[in-house]
Amino acid sequence: MHLKIRHRTEYRYEAPVRYSIQELRLTPPTVAGQQVDKWKISTPIKASNSIDTFGNACSVFVQESPYTSMMIEAEGEVHTQDAFEFIDEAKAVSPYYLLQQTNLTEPTDEMLDYFSYGIPKKNSVDQVLKLAEAVQGLIVYSPGQTNFATTAAQSFAMKSGVCQDHAHIMLALCRASGVPARYVSGYFFAEESPNLASHAWIDFCSDIDKGIWTGVDITHACLVDSRHIRLAIGRDYYSAAPVKGVRSGGGGEELSANISIQQLP
Repeated sequence: MHLKIRHRTEYRYEAPVRYSIQELRLTPPTVAGQQVDKWKISTPIKASNSIDTFGNACSVFVQESPYTSMMIEAEGEVHTQDAFEFIDEAKAVSPYYLLQQTNLTEPTDEMLDYFSYGIPKKNSVDQVLKLAEAVQGLIVYSPGQTNFATTAAQSFAMKSGVCQDHAHIMLALCRASGVPARYVSGYFFAEESPNLASHAWIDFCSDIDKGIWTGVDITHACLVDSRHIRLAIGRDYYSAAPVKGVRSGGGGEELSANISIQQLP
């Protein structure tokens, strides 16, 4: 598919922000299944670009003059095709590092007990997909019930959440069973469900020695395909977030985010 993506994020504050640092992971990589034709990120001031520990393209900008609103926009075109296996570069983070839980993924005993029947005994696609179906079946997709700081344990207790929560619970269960897994942030093309445009899923390491990872969309209980556009990978949402930052001042904050994905001929 030939997809045109536009992602606009706008912040408004009730008082002037005196100082802020913003970190963006809004540049999709060219990897198996996706070829980036063109891409541009617009920020209020010039950003510095680098590659982070996980190989993500990262942009950082600092604002030292007071402001009450801020706009960040990313747009471009990507060609996608079905692909669900991804091979690490030689310098990639070790899969063993991705066995470690984080504050967002740490499972409770209740969670492990509930899913004990489905936790994979090995890192096979069939077994992980069955676990994905179990998570999807239990955690009802409910926008607005959780936020970026909601943990896997909290979402499990509520039995509701969104794609981010599905991913965190799946990361918790994979890691608890000795299967390295990482969080993937990105976009999902679904003309009938534009609210799913901002999306998250996981990769699990299906061959540790060869550094082969398999992408699994927990929300749809399927392998990733041409509808998925990858942005960044990390240990959890926080390390792969498209936009995150810290600020001094500003008071209350109002966030408006809009993502449009259009299929081109």
